[in-house]
Amino acid sequence: MKDKKSYHHGDLRKTLVDTATDIIRGGGVESLSMRKLADQVSVSRTAPYHHFKDKNALLCAIAEQGFLLQDLTVKQMPADYPDFSAAALFEHYVLTYIRFANEHPETYDLMFGREIWKTGKPTESLKTISKSSFRRWVEWIAQLQQQDLFDRNEPALRIAQASWAALHGLCRLFNDGIYVNRDDLEAIAKTTVKMLIQPKK
Repeated sequence: MKDKKSYHHGDLRKTLVDTATDIIRGGGVESLSMRKLADQVSVSRTAPYHHFKDKNALLCAIAEQGFLLQDLTVKQMPADYPDFSAAALFEHYVLTYIRFANEHPETYDLMFGREIWKTGKPTESLKTISKSSFRRWVEWIAQLQQQDLFDRNEPALRIAQASWAALHGLCRLFNDGIYVNRDDLEAIAKTTVKMLIQPKK
């Protein structure tokens, strides 16, 4: 039997989330159980329950990480790419978003799929973080409207909804392997941006 490890409270929570993410990456959500997680982390089988009420709460925490990463990407991009035009920044984000979904399909599915939102029960913290993430997207779209990247006459909310729907649809096609080749990811992302943004007059 493995020796039980000692963790700082905050460190154990992060380790549990990271390890759970690795488990579902290898075998899907069905392969994850609280008992299996405890065994892999080498803690008592009751330890995960000090951080997560049940498996659903743990899955919600994994989804939260995905939304937080999205938020961080939007916030940091202008500073990370100061020489990029508004259009170049938007294109870079689209490509980054699709790549994230492509490289972390299990996390992406938890962020937007029925595992949590239809058949499970989203935690209050996940609801808050997901709404905040979309709100930040709407705010960015509004800023891009002021730079004439999108039509100023359209509500920012509607543009945000339509553009995110387009991105989500692409991510689903890539992840499900329907009609699209993953080698074409960058080219399709560029075409998507051209279709979404307002042409210069």
